[in-house]
Amino acid sequence: MVDFVGRSREISRLERELDAVRQAGDRPGRCVMLRGRRRVGKSRLVEAFCQRASVPSVFYAAAGVPIAQELSQFAAEVRGSELPGRDVFDDVTLETWAAGLRLLADALPANEPSIVVLDEVPYLVAADPGFEGTLQQVWDRVLSRKPVLLLLIGSDLSMMEALDTYGRPFHQRGKPMVLDPLSPTEVAAMTGLDPAAAFDAYLVTGGLPLICAEWRSGMSRTRFLRESLSDPTSALTVSAELALAAEFPVAAQARLVLSAIGTGERTFTLIQRAAGGLPPASLTRSLDLLISKRVVVADRPLSTRPSKDTRYRIADPYLRFWLYFLGPHLGEVDRGRGDRVLARIDAGWASWRGRAVEPVVREALSRLLPDDRLRHVEPADVAVIGGYWTRTNDVEVDLVAGDRSPVAQRIGFVGSIKWHERSTFDSHDLARLHVHRARVPGADESTPLVAVGRIRSELSGLDTSYGAEDLLQAWPG
Repeated sequence: MVDFVGRSREISRLERELDAVRQAGDRPGRCVMLRGRRRVGKSRLVEAFCQRASVPSVFYAAAGVPIAQELSQFAAEVRGSELPGRDVFDDVTLETWAAGLRLLADALPANEPSIVVLDEVPYLVAADPGFEGTLQQVWDRVLSRKPVLLLLIGSDLSMMEALDTYGRPFHQRGKPMVLDPLSPTEVAAMTGLDPAAAFDAYLVTGGLPLICAEWRSGMSRTRFLRESLSDPTSALTVSAELALAAEFPVAAQARLVLSAIGTGERTFTLIQRAAGGLPPASLTRSLDLLISKRVVVADRPLSTRPSKDTRYRIADPYLRFWLYFLGPHLGEVDRGRGDRVLARIDAGWASWRGRAVEPVVREALSRLLPDDRLRHVEPADVAVIGGYWTRTNDVEVDLVAGDRSPVAQRIGFVGSIKWHERSTFDSHDLARLHVHRARVPGADESTPLVAVGRIRSELSGLDTSYGAEDLLQAWPG
C-alpha cells in the first residue's frame, strides 16, 4: 500500500465530517464533493479513510457504461458491501437511479454512521442528465435523514465545480474538497531529496503519488528515469496516457492541440501550425475545451497596460514533461530502448526545466509573500505573481508582482528566474533585469528587484533573492 505522505490533513478532514454525522440531530447526513486531477489519489485516499473509519460502507466507482449496466454494477456493489440492509438489493433489477438511491437509503443503518462513496460522478451526470435532480431529491427526502457521510468523487474538475453552482439541483448540499497533487515539500519528504533536487523530482512527477512511490529515497533523477524508462508499464510511462484516454476519449482534435502545446509551442499561431494548420475556429474550440478542463492555462502579460497577447501552457508539470519527452517516443520504450529517450531528456533537460519551473516558482512566491524580505512593499501589491512579455519577445520578464490581474494598478516588484545547476544570478543578469524593468508598464527605478534560482544569490543591488530551500517553505510539510 502507498503511504499517504502529506495526506494526513485530508484524512483528518474526512474524519471530522464523519464525527459530525455521529453528533448531528434530525438530519445527520453530510456530503463532501471531492475533486482532483486524475491519478492524484482520490479513490485511494477515500479507500484508506473507509478502512480506518471502521463503519459500514459501500464504494461504487462509475464506469461510464450504459445506465442499465451502471445500475446493475451499482446493485452488485451494494450487495457485496458491509451495509446491514444490503439484502434489500437481492433479486432486484434497477431501472432508474431514483429507485437505486432510495433502495440504498433502506440499506443504510439508522442508528450508526455509515459511508457511501460514488466515484467518477461526472460519468453518471454525462450519461443521465436527470441524475443531479434525482440525487438532490433523494438526498433531501431520504438519504440526509440517515447518519451517512456521502462522498461524491470526480476527476472532471469543471463538472465537479459546476455541481455546486447556483441554479444546479445539488447546490449547497455538499461541501467542496480539493485533493491536490503532492506539493514540492511533500515530494521532498517522499523522495528524500535536497530542495533543489526535489523541485526536479516535482517537475518530473507532478506530485502524483503513484509516480512518487516508485522514486526510492535518495534516488537521483537520472537513475529514476533510467529505471522507469526500462519498464513500459511504469507509473511514469503510463499515467499520462491513461489520464488522457479517460479525459478525451473522442476529442482527437483536442489531443492534437494538447500535443502541440506540450512540445513547447505557446502562441495561437505557432500552436495552429504545429497542429497541422487547424482552422482558427476549430483551434479556438479545442483551446476552450482544454482550458475548461483545467489541462491548459492561458496566461497574459501582467502590467498596468492591457494586453491580449495570450500564451498557453500545460497546467500539470508531469503532463508537460510527458508530452515533451515521453509521449512522442513511447514506441522506443516499448522496444526496450528507454536509453535513447533518456539521452534526449539529458540533452534537453536544462532548457526545458528553465521554462517549466517558472509557474512553480510563481506559485511558491504567491504562497510566501508578503514576507519580511520585502518589508517596504505593500502586501496588496504582491497579490498576484505573473510574468511580462512583448509580442516580439524583445522583452521577457519572468516575475512581475501586481495588486491584481490581468491589468494591475500597481506593480510590487519585477524579477528574474535563473534556475541553473551550479551558477547563480550574476551581475550580467542584474544589468539585463534593470533594462527590462524599465520596459514593464507600471514599473520604474524604485520598483524592487528580485532574483530566484536553485541557489540563492548574494549579489548586491537586488532587493531580495530566493533559493530552492526558501521556496520549499511555501508548502508546509
